[in-house]
Amino acid sequence: MVITTFSVFRIGLSIIPEVTFLMFLKFMIINNRPDIIDIENRIQSIPINKMQLVYDFIIIGGGSAGSVLANRLTEAEQNWTVLILEAGGDETILSDVPLIFPTLQLTNLDWQFRTVPSSTYCLSMNGRSCKWPRGKVLGGSSVLNAMLYVRGNRRDYDNWQNYGNPDWNYDHVLPYFKKSEDMRIPDLINSPYHQTGGYLTIERFNYQSPIVEYFLRAGHEMGYEILDVNGEKQTGFSYSCGTLRNGLRCSSAKAFLRPASKRRNLHISTHSLVGKILIEPTTKRAYGVTFERELQVFTVYANLEIILSAGTIQSPQLLMLSGVGPGEHLSKMGIPLIHNAPGVGRNLQDHVAIGGISYLTDSPFGKDFEELGFVLPRSLTSDSVRQFALKGSGPLYMIPQCEVMAFIKTKYANETEDYPDLQLFLASAADNTDGGLFGKRGCGLNDKVYASIYENILYHDSYTVVPLLLRPKSRGYIELRSRNPKDHPLIYPNYFADPRDLTVLIEGTKFIEKMSETMTMRMLNSRLNGNQIPECSKFKFLSEDYWRCHARHYTMTIYHPVGTAKMGPASDPEAVVDSQLRVYGVSGLRVIDASIMPTICSGNTNAPVIMIAEKGADMIRDYWKKISERERERESYFLNRKR
Repeated sequence: MVITTFSVFRIGLSIIPEVTFLMFLKFMIINNRPDIIDIENRIQSIPINKMQLVYDFIIIGGGSAGSVLANRLTEAEQNWTVLILEAGGDETILSDVPLIFPTLQLTNLDWQFRTVPSSTYCLSMNGRSCKWPRGKVLGGSSVLNAMLYVRGNRRDYDNWQNYGNPDWNYDHVLPYFKKSEDMRIPDLINSPYHQTGGYLTIERFNYQSPIVEYFLRAGHEMGYEILDVNGEKQTGFSYSCGTLRNGLRCSSAKAFLRPASKRRNLHISTHSLVGKILIEPTTKRAYGVTFERELQVFTVYANLEIILSAGTIQSPQLLMLSGVGPGEHLSKMGIPLIHNAPGVGRNLQDHVAIGGISYLTDSPFGKDFEELGFVLPRSLTSDSVRQFALKGSGPLYMIPQCEVMAFIKTKYANETEDYPDLQLFLASAADNTDGGLFGKRGCGLNDKVYASIYENILYHDSYTVVPLLLRPKSRGYIELRSRNPKDHPLIYPNYFADPRDLTVLIEGTKFIEKMSETMTMRMLNSRLNGNQIPECSKFKFLSEDYWRCHARHYTMTIYHPVGTAKMGPASDPEAVVDSQLRVYGVSGLRVIDASIMPTICSGNTNAPVIMIAEKGADMIRDYWKKISERERERESYFLNRKR
């Protein structure tokens, strides 16, 4: 009890220097980094009195998908008018700084979702509930994420096509991954899997910890190649690369919206919360939306299409609020049913991971050379801020949470296929090296558990390896909490509902332990933190039962929820959209974001969402350019009559 009280008191006091640090960083950026301020290209919200009543396309959500769509649709046809409605505002100048991305969570840039309390996972989190950060800002979650650029495995997309979605196999989606890219990593520029000249710049992180080379050497010692995980093969170890421009975050808004924001046919309305998609109940045609801005409710109309890009949590929420969803649930909520779509909100998948696996290290060169990785008191200093602001260098350009990544196959994967079932984030930091400011707060780990595991090893050089399950079999769901669009929906991730998920994930802990025993890691005197989660101490340390307990307590989301508006053939009762991303049963409405994924891709989801939007934009353009003017008028006939 004493150590817990001390830990809470210590972390509470540390907030003061953290705030001071961020204020100093902001001051230095304002005075020394015009490239970050970027006044000329910052996005301006359209004044309400200059908004049109009717647009050709209305995009709900200005996140990773919405930013791409707005750019490509206004680029494709200058006569098309496009409106983006985004609930948040513009990204801040601090969001450009890679290292401090965890501090953006729980701010006004974050929707601050939480899962429904559970008795089988997230047990060591406050309220037995996991935090699910999602971006409430132009650029969406690409403003809050760790910037990692990962496409997934070719078999993911081949499977999407095999499920009944034509033209979604790897050969069809690869050109769209490449279309976005401006690859700036010298040894990948000429790869047939990459491209230069796109809006989205891809780089390696400008700062790396010394322990990175040890991670890679250990992987090689275990028989793994060092490779491009977005290239020909995925199984292996890799330097992390990210959506970065000159070492700074390149969000989807920076990449796609800023270059397009001055186009006359694009209007961007921020702080605009959409409450409902208007659908004519007889013809079942989507024709407009209502939204709130500046405490007023407005209605705008779509002449051609409404595109829902609000993300895996809020796209199904908006569909249900608009009368499209499971009939029984909507009836319970008192929402008139427009179209019974049982799959809305179902098929929820996420990359679940085990947190808190920390290894202590010592420098092989003695105490005078102990800086192997990230330790908060020596990395977040006034000197590091000056380095960043004045010289464009230093540790503020790093992301210690995943300096190296690996894709590995457990004994449950097919030995003959390049289809790994686990991804590893190899971090040059651990929960003890930041004193609880980043990891503990970001996950919501409770005080008792944090104090028990870390308080006696604070700021000791350590690394973490986070194993995450690439293709979970468990499925969760999302339901409405109320009819109020401001009320967060109920999120049931159902982690480990299928026991096979936990069985595969535990294999990751065995791999990590073997890695710590390689000759390379022994040079660092690598050893697992022996402090245990109190509720798991009844099990033999490192046994499978122990790790099952640990996983259920220190359950981590990797911030990759997908699948709640599933793409599939009409014969699939859970399918919400067809292979052209059109909502079944409602005309004039598409969903284009991570919610359409039939199954989660084998890797981080931001790059695949951008690909989906690139492909979706082409689908929209091709559809409307193929039909005649008379057919186009017929498509928008209801709107003309409504006006």
